[in-house]
Amino acid sequence: MYSVAEFTTTLALSLAILLTSRFLWNHFRSPLKSFPGPFATSYTNIWRLWDVYRGRCDITQNDLHRKYGSAVRMGPNILSLSDPTLIGQVYNTRSPWLKSSMYNVNDVMINGVRLSNLFSTQDEKWHSTFIRPVKSLYSMSRVQEVEGNMDFTIKLLFDQLRKRFVSKGKTCEMSDWINFFAWDAMSQATFSQDLGILEAGSDYKGFLKNSDRTLDYFSPICQIPLLDRLFDKNPIMRIGPPTFGWANIFSLEQLQKRYQEGKQGNKQDYLAKFLEIKEKNPELVNDNVVILWLLSNVLAGSDSTAYTMCAAIYYILKHPEVHKKLVAELRGANLALPAKWKDIQGLKYLEAVMRETMRVHPGVGLILERVVPKGGLSLPDGRFVPEGVTVGMNPWVINKNEQVFGANPDDFIPERWLPAAGESEEAYEARFSKMKSTDFTFGAGSRTCLGRYLSQLESYKLIATLFSTFDMELPSLDHEWTVQNSWFVRQHNLPVHLKERKDGVVAL
Repeated sequence: MYSVAEFTTTLALSLAILLTSRFLWNHFRSPLKSFPGPFATSYTNIWRLWDVYRGRCDITQNDLHRKYGSAVRMGPNILSLSDPTLIGQVYNTRSPWLKSSMYNVNDVMINGVRLSNLFSTQDEKWHSTFIRPVKSLYSMSRVQEVEGNMDFTIKLLFDQLRKRFVSKGKTCEMSDWINFFAWDAMSQATFSQDLGILEAGSDYKGFLKNSDRTLDYFSPICQIPLLDRLFDKNPIMRIGPPTFGWANIFSLEQLQKRYQEGKQGNKQDYLAKFLEIKEKNPELVNDNVVILWLLSNVLAGSDSTAYTMCAAIYYILKHPEVHKKLVAELRGANLALPAKWKDIQGLKYLEAVMRETMRVHPGVGLILERVVPKGGLSLPDGRFVPEGVTVGMNPWVINKNEQVFGANPDDFIPERWLPAAGESEEAYEARFSKMKSTDFTFGAGSRTCLGRYLSQLESYKLIATLFSTFDMELPSLDHEWTVQNSWFVRQHNLPVHLKERKDGVVAL
C-alpha cells in the first residue's frame, strides 16, 4: 500500500515523464526544426503563451525578427513571418487560407452548443454568406450616413470634459474618457442610443472592464487553444472570463424596442439598415443574424478605435513640433465643430498624423494566424513551409518594416507620409503607395477589418475637433504611459490638462 508521500512522488514523476515525452514528441515531429527561434519553441507552445501573458509580445516578436530574420519559429508548428511581400499570399481573397484554431477561443457555449461568430469562425463560406449582405454598409461613402450620430456623441464628450475638467482646472485621465466616448459612439451609430457611460462618467455597468478581462483571457489561452476546453468550454464547471451576455441582452432590447417603434422613428443607424436587409432577404436573415451583426459593431468597433485615438493624443502631445503643426493646420482651416468629414479630407498633416499613429500603434498586437494549405508555402529566400503549419504576421511587426517605412521605424514621424525635401512627385507617389498597401493595421484579405472606415471616420473627426477646441498638454514631455497587449493593445496613464483655446473656439 502506497503512503501519501509515495503516491505524491509517483504522481509527480509520472506527470514529469508525460510532459517530457510530449515535449520531445513535439520537437522531433516539428516541421520547423530548421527555422530559427527561441530554444523552447521547438518543444512547446508554453513559451509563447507566457510571453503573450506578460503583455508585450509585440516587443518580443520585433526583437526576434531583427535577430533571426523574416521567418521565426514561435512554437513547434507556428511560424511568424515579417516579409510584407507575403501579405497577398497568406491573406489572399480568392482562396482564403483557413484561420487557425486560435480564433475558436472566442466561440461561446449556449446550452451545451458551441457557437461561432463572424470573428471566430473558420468556415469561410459561412463567413462570406453573412458578411456579404452588410459589407457595402461599411464603405467610406456609407459610413458617413452615421456621421450625425458621431457628432452627437462628440458634443456629449465635450460637455463632460468642460464640466468635469476644463471649468475646474482638473487633469483628465484621457485613456478613460476616450474609451467612454468610443463605446457610446459605437452604440449611438448602431442604435441611436448610447450606453450612458459618458453621462455617468464611469464604467458604471462594467462593460469595459468585462471586455478587458475577456481579452486578457483570450490572448494567452489562444496560444494553446486546447486549454480553452478545460476552462471556458468545460462542460462540467466553466472556469472562464466574463461573457458578453450583456451585449446580447442590450442588442436584443434595442431590436425589440425598434420593432415597437416601427418605421416612424426614421432612424439612419445600423440597426435600421440591418432590418432593411432582413426585410429584403427573409430567407437568409432572421433576428439571430441581426443580433450577430449588431454584436460585431458593439464588441469589435469600440476598443480598437479608442486605442487609436488615445495613441494619437499621446504621440501628438509628446512631440511639440507635431503638435504645433497640427494645431496650425486645424485652426487655420476654420472648421465647423464638430469637424465634418468633408472638411478634413484636404488636411494633409492631419492625415499624416493619423496614418502614422495607426502604423506605430495598430489596434491588434498578436499574430493573425492562418494554416498553410495543400502545396505548402515557398518563402522568397527559397525555404519551404509544408502544409498544415500555422503561419501569420503581427501588425506591430509588419508596420515597423524599415525597407517599406523608412529609417527609425519605431519612431513617430508623421512626415514620412508627406513628400520629402527634393523628392519628385512620382517618387513620392510610389513610396506612399507602397507604405499604404503594406500597412497591416486592419489586417488584409477576406478577413480585413470590416469597420475600418467607420473607425477612421470616428477617430479623424474626434482628433480634429479635440485639437481645434482645446489647448492640451501632458504633465511633462517625459511622461510615459502604460501599454498592455491583450489582442488589442490598450493604454493607461494618459493624464491631460485641457484649456479652451486661447484665440476662441466655435461653440459645440
